[in-house]
Order: sequence, then C-alpha cells, then structure tokens
Amino acid sequence: MMKVKGSMVKVLVIEDEETLLNNLADKLKADGFNVTTARDGELGLEKIRNEHPDLIVLDIMLPKLDGLSICRIVRHDTSTSHIPIIMITARGNEVDKIVGLESGADDYIVKPFTLGEFLARVRAVMRRFSGRLMLQQDEMIANDLRLNLTARRVFKNGEEIKLSNKEFDLLAELMRNRSAVLSRDLILTKVWGYDYFVDKRTVDVHIRWLREKLEEDPSNPRRIVTVRGVGYRFEG
Repeated sequence: MMKVKGSMVKVLVIEDEETLLNNLADKLKADGFNVTTARDGELGLEKIRNEHPDLIVLDIMLPKLDGLSICRIVRHDTSTSHIPIIMITARGNEVDKIVGLESGADDYIVKPFTLGEFLARVRAVMRRFSGRLMLQQDEMIANDLRLNLTARRVFKNGEEIKLSNKEFDLLAELMRNRSAVLSRDLILTKVWGYDYFVDKRTVDVHIRWLREKLEEDPSNPRRIVTVRGVGYRFEG
C-alpha cells in the first residue's frame, strides 16, 4: 500500500541493462522508495516470491526468463497476483503493448523515456492501489454474485472467484452502477484514476477477463453487456 514519501514502499526493478537499472533505482530511492533489483528473469522471479514487493518494474527482454512470462506467472499465483506491474521495453508497436497488457501489466512504458515520466507512472500506479484498503462499505450482491469490498473477495454460487486487483475494482465499479451505461473514459477515471498514460483498450481487456471468470458463456455475456459506441453495463 502506498504511503507518504519516505515511507519505504518496496519496489523491485528487474532490468538487465545496468546503466538504466542503476538510474531507475537511484531515482526511486531519491523519492523515498525501498528498492531492490535483479538483472535476469529467474532472479527477479525468485525475489518476487521471497520479498513480495509493493510494485514490480519489469523489462520485457530479459535473460533466462522474459518479462511476459514473469508477468503471467505472477498473475496466476494467488500470493503475488495483487502486486501491480509496470512493464518497460524498447518495443513500441501496438501489438507488443497489447500483449503486455493482456499478460497482466498495469502500465507500460516504452524506451527511451525520461526519469521524470518514469517516476510519474510509478506514483500514478501506486496511487491507484493505495486507497483500496480504506473502503468501508461491506458487500454488494447481484443474483448469485457476492462482492465483499472490505475483504476484497468475490463469490459466485458460494464459490470464491479469484480476481486480480484491477479486475476486482472494475467489477466493483460496474456493480455500484448496476444497469447504468459506463463509458470507457468514465471507467478509466473511476478505476485507473486520473492517469492519462493508460490506454482505453485496457478497459476492454479487463472486461474480457471478467467475462471469462463470471459469465456462463463469455462469448454471449449476460452480466456485463457491451453498449456499442459507448461502453459497458452491468446487468447482474
């Protein structure tokens, strides 16, 4: 959880380019973060599992184990799936960006970038994650679906459905506004915060993930309905 500057939020930077790794680590330390580093994917994954950082900064192109594989492993492990991930890469085309987001990244930054932009993205991602434990409401129920805000757990027919942090926040926002149409821009503002770095297609990716976990037939969704040209509506 994000605290005030100097409060030692733990960030793990996994980057094989030594100069960039040192620059990122120095920038984060100067802003009050507790920083650990790794220069290959296998060591990075080991540190994720052993140290449970508050944020992972992850390069895609890494020796031994690539960043996309690490991201998928982290997201499929219930002990680490909640950790926000910022991916960094020299690749800049749209396909690579979409693949990175679909692998579970919360943000994506393309080299070359300034240290100021990098730090802004780190702060933005941590802000989005910081307020989650301050929710005081209890539960929302829609038919066989039950969402507990304080415990951050979701149940369908009494069985728990494992969601990532972003999937949970998105579902909670949809359920709060049941039967109302929410535009992608509004969803980005409510769920991802005032962060202009986030691509609108991120919403579509996370909607698809929710449908795969919640819908009887994800190809013919009944709970989360698409309103063409506008956004999405939760029907329950």
